[in-house]
Amino acid sequence: MEKEEKITEKTSHYDHLEKMSMHELLTNINREDQGVPAAVEKCIPQIQAFVEEALTRMKKGGRLFYIGAGTSGRLGVVDASECPPTFGVEHGRVIGIIAGGDSAIRAAVEFAEDDTQQGWKDLMEFEINELDSLVGIAASGGTPYVLGALESAKKNQILTAGITSNPASKLALLADYPITPVVGPEFVTGSTRMKSGTAQKLVLNMISTSLMIGLGRIKGNKMVDMQLTNNKLVDRGTLMVVSELKIPYPEAAALLKKYGSVRKAVEGYLKR
Repeated sequence: MEKEEKITEKTSHYDHLEKMSMHELLTNINREDQGVPAAVEKCIPQIQAFVEEALTRMKKGGRLFYIGAGTSGRLGVVDASECPPTFGVEHGRVIGIIAGGDSAIRAAVEFAEDDTQQGWKDLMEFEINELDSLVGIAASGGTPYVLGALESAKKNQILTAGITSNPASKLALLADYPITPVVGPEFVTGSTRMKSGTAQKLVLNMISTSLMIGLGRIKGNKMVDMQLTNNKLVDRGTLMVVSELKIPYPEAAALLKKYGSVRKAVEGYLKR
């Protein structure tokens, strides 16, 4: 049987990187990166179809799960961890799972991605069910940890999407909604933390942000439910209240402190 040729493993368009000047290195990396948004743009129909179905489930109480290994897993964990502070959703509504557990966020855990059973076991710890949606993230599209998780998820009527830069990969064929930004060979051959990782981050931004907007977590273009976890965010929130209610800054600051969020501060003021 002929081995699948993966786009992500193809030789870089550039050679003798060690002989390039720093300016040449940076310029060429940037040149390669410029094609990533265009590759993601081609995937909008698939992203839209997945988000619309996932939103229906989330409105009924469902959750969004990301699962991956290495860079892919870390990107999923990052996106999930940013949803509560940005959109004010409760922890556990968007969940990122990485092969090897939380310790793998900082350091590689050897062979963790090669276990076909562990991904589903990790999901079962959260009692994943048919109201939930699962996004498998794997640049290569062949990570056993991710494939095993998606295969079991589909058997349990869980909605699945797969983000991979190899459209002919097992992940693309397995997922209900394959999202396949084809970014071509990496600047450093096989280093999918580069263009493939950038494409994954862009897609994850689109998925989580559009879902949160669909769930009513944005008003106009403002993060009215954001958590006020530092002085910068308190100031931003105060200025939102000032803009919305046309009141002095000190009064807006007092309202925000009393109610704890921009949305509640505005609503509380208008009910007086």
